[in-house]
Amino acid sequence: MNTPTLETPRLILRKFTERDIEALFLILKDEDVNKFLPWYPLKSIDEAKNFYEERYAAKYARPQGYAYAICMKEDNYPIGYIQIDMEDHHDFGYGLRKEFWHRGIVTEAGKAVIEQVKQDGLPYITATHDRNNPRSGGVMRNAGMKYQYSYEELWQPKNILVTFRMYQLNLDGDESRVYRKYWEESAVHFVEPNL
Repeated sequence: MNTPTLETPRLILRKFTERDIEALFLILKDEDVNKFLPWYPLKSIDEAKNFYEERYAAKYARPQGYAYAICMKEDNYPIGYIQIDMEDHHDFGYGLRKEFWHRGIVTEAGKAVIEQVKQDGLPYITATHDRNNPRSGGVMRNAGMKYQYSYEELWQPKNILVTFRMYQLNLDGDESRVYRKYWEESAVHFVEPNL
């Protein structure tokens, strides 16, 4: 199944289409929304079109992918995105226009996507957030994820040193599994108490 449309009480989670370029631009041009994301804010509709082609159209061409536009049910217009990558880390990522922050939207969307990947047999997911963005960790915890460890990375393309917190949710019942790659690749890694 390739990115099946999902519904929650307030949301429609669906594929981005070429008709959503303007909505994608509104999400990705905002400096606050993109402060803790790996790319720079987009500057033009053309950049949004390229982002769509590279990040969404290419993903949808693969046999399995989970890359959703988050839309409110009343208008089905994208206000954010949520995805789970199919690489070995199965990274759970999201972004939301700031006028929709603090309403539990990403948590609601995240639970639906996690339930779908669990049904589809994905064994686990991970997620990371900048230690300076603790609200993102709150979303991860609300989605059922557990903190595992922290590590430093020189983040590209922004070229800044970031301390990331890594969260994980095992979907197959194997509670002992911890995705160790970031720990092993980083010279500076540690477990923070009380997280």
